[in-house]
Amino acid sequence: MNHYETVFIMNPVLSEDQVKETVKRYTSYLKSNNAEIVSEENWGLKKLKYAIQKKKSGFYYLIEYKANGAILSNMDVEFKRDETVLRWLTVKLDKFAAEYAVRRRNRLSETKKSAE
Repeated sequence: MNHYETVFIMNPVLSEDQVKETVKRYTSYLKSNNAEIVSEENWGLKKLKYAIQKKKSGFYYLIEYKANGAILSNMDVEFKRDETVLRWLTVKLDKFAAEYAVRRRNRLSETKKSAE
């Protein structure tokens, strides 16, 4: 099993429920294909550097998971069919990137705790 990270940008006109439904669709797809979800991060609504499909902002979401590489092509097809997703990027993490992701998650959790 390889370690992957997928970031996708959703349409900014979606409601909060529609965003959660879209995220749930992809997490359940990964789980149904025996992937282990390591972490999920909702980055929220952000301004895009350039317009995509005449949209200037989008909801960003990151999913980090361990899975067999064979499911990536089917997941790519699902992203292409989904009109709510503007862009996506899946990256295979090597051991150094995986270690950095753990440090980044720990740093984020520490800042959330200190803010509370």
